[in-house]
Amino acid sequence: MKRRNFLTSAAAAGVAGAAASTLSAPAIAQGKRDVKMVTTWPKNLPGLGTSAERLAQRITEMTDGQLTVKVFAAGELVPAFEAFDAVSSGTADMYHGAEYYWQGKNPALNFFTTVPFGFIPSEINAWIYFGGGQELWDELSAEFNLKPFLAGNTGVQMGGWFNKEINSLEDFKGLKIRMPGLGGEVCRRIGASVVNLPGGEIFAALQSGAIDATEWVGPWNDLAFGLYKVAKYYYYPGWHEPGAAISSAMNKGVWESLSKPQQTIVSSVMAAENALVLAEFDARNEGSLEVLINKHGAQLREFPNDVLEAIGTASGQVVREAGESSPLAKKIYDSFIGFRREAIAWGEIAEQAYLNARLLPFKY
Repeated sequence: MKRRNFLTSAAAAGVAGAAASTLSAPAIAQGKRDVKMVTTWPKNLPGLGTSAERLAQRITEMTDGQLTVKVFAAGELVPAFEAFDAVSSGTADMYHGAEYYWQGKNPALNFFTTVPFGFIPSEINAWIYFGGGQELWDELSAEFNLKPFLAGNTGVQMGGWFNKEINSLEDFKGLKIRMPGLGGEVCRRIGASVVNLPGGEIFAALQSGAIDATEWVGPWNDLAFGLYKVAKYYYYPGWHEPGAAISSAMNKGVWESLSKPQQTIVSSVMAAENALVLAEFDARNEGSLEVLINKHGAQLREFPNDVLEAIGTASGQVVREAGESSPLAKKIYDSFIGFRREAIAWGEIAEQAYLNARLLPFKY
């Protein structure tokens, strides 16, 4: 897919939200309901935009058209970052996005996408599904008239594209970087100037010099965006997003109006899509990274350990402050930190030990 196909449509993501007033609650006729899903993604964006379309199609098919979900990409009905408010107010029925885009509503929402040095995908799934995370998320989202679900994960992301090498913490001083969520606040703490832009605006901002660096997702989406054309150095690891969860939330009134079988279908489709998105990103990232390096000359760089340690210290402070922002945020933080401690202990003798062993120089 060519970058221009979705970046052109994505330009509308920054348009004013006047169209929001034209939205209506689900249209119901003869037992059937039209459901509007608004997204934060450019139209046809591989992996994220296409996931929203697949999710909508499967809900429609599995309910035999009782719920007919139509997807509106960023800017088609509301700008990207107004999707939350549109669904919360009932002017749209569902959104597909990432919870950290709404951190201005409550900093604790970050915990349900990703936080710096937080969970990898398997760990956030474990916390949400079996560690009490969903119940806390439901409680938080209910304050905004929403019912939330996990709907995907992009996996461990890359550290981003930079127009200069990062050799020390000083190289972040004054750096203009696009980074959302708590990772952006960490960058501020170490001296960077941070902006948050919808995906469709990143390429132009980097090309014009409005920003010096950006994170987006990983090789698959970064290749599609053509970021290698406007930045030279490609850094890892993605300390800021070790497993970015994609979310889909439904207006709470709409959710409660569904029949039990319809609710079961929606929940099941969300869980299936959550697994599919991660599998797709893992599959596509591998070949895309090779193309970026061997065909387009991207220069792969690893953040120095002393830089990561300093970022890790700042990250701990920022995440703790997010967890102190309200009594409910404290409950979420305590649950998250406790589960993270256990996940690190298990991961050290499970995934981490195995991955280290797989790198040993034996023939296979």
